[in-house]
Amino acid sequence: MSFLIDPALFDPARADREAGHINAELIAKLSAGPDQWSMPAEVLRERRRQGLGAFPLSPKSPRAETLAIDTPGGALTLRIVAPDKPRGVYLHIHGGGWVFGASDMQDNRYERLAETCRFATVSVEYRLAPEHPYPAAPDDCEAAALWLASNCAKRFGTDKLFIGGDSAGGHLSLVTLLRLRDRHKISPFRGANLFNGVYDLTMTPSVRRWGEEKLVLNTRDIWMFVRHFLRAGGDERDPDISPLFADLSGLPPCFLSVGTRDPLLDDTLFLAGRLAAARNGGGLAIYPGACHTFINLDFPLADTALARIEQFYEEQL
Repeated sequence: MSFLIDPALFDPARADREAGHINAELIAKLSAGPDQWSMPAEVLRERRRQGLGAFPLSPKSPRAETLAIDTPGGALTLRIVAPDKPRGVYLHIHGGGWVFGASDMQDNRYERLAETCRFATVSVEYRLAPEHPYPAAPDDCEAAALWLASNCAKRFGTDKLFIGGDSAGGHLSLVTLLRLRDRHKISPFRGANLFNGVYDLTMTPSVRRWGEEKLVLNTRDIWMFVRHFLRAGGDERDPDISPLFADLSGLPPCFLSVGTRDPLLDDTLFLAGRLAAARNGGGLAIYPGACHTFINLDFPLADTALARIEQFYEEQL
């Protein structure tokens, strides 16, 4: 794996056909629905829990358990899905623009990790904006990572740790790695799975040029998410807010994934270049025609993307 980019991947003729059909259905569904910014955040969160968002609901894992830990920000809930005798532990940070999402909405992915990799997943129920703007979410993810670094061997019988998430979860994963390196001088994770994250909150060209087309996200959505996240203020060029501006040296291998039909495409491509310059040992996967967070959909290209991430874990083990 490497960060090399093949221009042919961006040829519309290479786009996955099934992804194209799914994209058209998503655009029609979301364009016909209500304006999400006309409703309070808590109302939209409940709609998503009812399956009225872009993606289908995940069944709940029968082996899931929750654990409350004490942090400087108060009690923090972790959701754990673990097989017997895990080979590794994955700290998962969910997406949702720092405004939506929850630790119990992707149990199907946690179950897959338990079965295919024999990984335990620990997902963070971090505080959401706009009620809890920056730095609440990064603080919670940092606290969860520190707890896991100190307790994983005793709790799970292994010290082989990974971290990751998609969309805002990718952003928070990278910020967490940087905080552990800079604030605590530790690097407990063997690898990071950064799936179509947002890494530059000043908004990259692909975000600004996307426009109104409602393929999961559009330009306005991303702008609104950033405004909610930074409701209490903050400089978008601060590396703790936009990790693309950080010194990226000394991080564990980062595996990046993105679809070519994602407004956040440039965030991943720019980050890949910066990681390559920092001599990071990770890699980049680009999926022609795939939309934002397409791994939450049930079709072959999503399975391919998940299998490539699992291959990355095996390499780092």
